[in-house]
Amino acid sequence: MKSFRRYSATVNAGSMADIAFLLLIFFLVTTTISADKGILRHLPPICESGTCTDNIPERNLLRIAMNEKQEIMIEDDIVSIDEIENIVEAYVDNNSLNSCDYCDGEQSKVSSDHPKKAVISLSHDALTKYELFINVQDEITKAYYNLRERYAKQVFNKLPSQLDKNELEMVRKAYPFKVSEVAVKRSN
Repeated sequence: MKSFRRYSATVNAGSMADIAFLLLIFFLVTTTISADKGILRHLPPICESGTCTDNIPERNLLRIAMNEKQEIMIEDDIVSIDEIENIVEAYVDNNSLNSCDYCDGEQSKVSSDHPKKAVISLSHDALTKYELFINVQDEITKAYYNLRERYAKQVFNKLPSQLDKNELEMVRKAYPFKVSEVAVKRSN
């Protein structure tokens, strides 16, 4: 009788490392990595003289501040996040000089003279949560979008998404987005 020896089956793992490396390279090459874009804003030109805000009348400057308690204040009155859009719209579209033929504002003498002169001043404390800051920015942007949409419907009878490049530029010039972000305040 012959006895058969059974050898344990082995797998040659020498090429496993090569295969894993090739798969890693394949996935690295074929994967797209999305880049975070952040807040899309055009920065204003650099102020050479250092006195760029000296000539802005107080009524043309709407001050929005956020404190360390996550409260939002507009001109020293505490407001909720839901009120910001309407307040900014009313402020920008005020037309106190009655020189804007497309404005629907109340023409209050203590609010902005004209949409082209209105500036939103946004400041925050160092302990303000980032989420609140972004939400306030979003509400300001919504207000400007609503004003621009209304203007596009009045003048061109179109939605902003249907405007060509020249028409869109006219809408932006009618309601320029002027937001000044003040340096971070430290409460301590």
